[in-house]
Amino acid sequence: MSVFTIAFPAEAAFPAAQLVFSAAVGAARPLIGIGISATLLMLFRPLLSGLLRAALLLISPRKSLKDRIAQANMKNVLKLHRMAHRYDSCEPALAAELRYLASRG
Repeated sequence: MSVFTIAFPAEAAFPAAQLVFSAAVGAARPLIGIGISATLLMLFRPLLSGLLRAALLLISPRKSLKDRIAQANMKNVLKLHRMAHRYDSCEPALAAELRYLASRG
């Protein structure tokens, strides 16, 4: 007899109950672990997202405002050139106007 016969009388009465109980505990253990892990992830989510953002900034730092403005201007100039190329055959005056606007930057 063990101490657990008082706590679990079904095990003493039915030896097969120990197999069922151990199988149930064995099946529930991974589910409990996953539940605890998910709870901890949800609890520390702001901290983990901050650490992820800091790591991403270390890998690729944000461009300065001057660089971002220059990149946006270059993108607009290229877009105007594409539009001018598209209108070159049907409306040459509009294409010339677009190229002039693109040259102003």
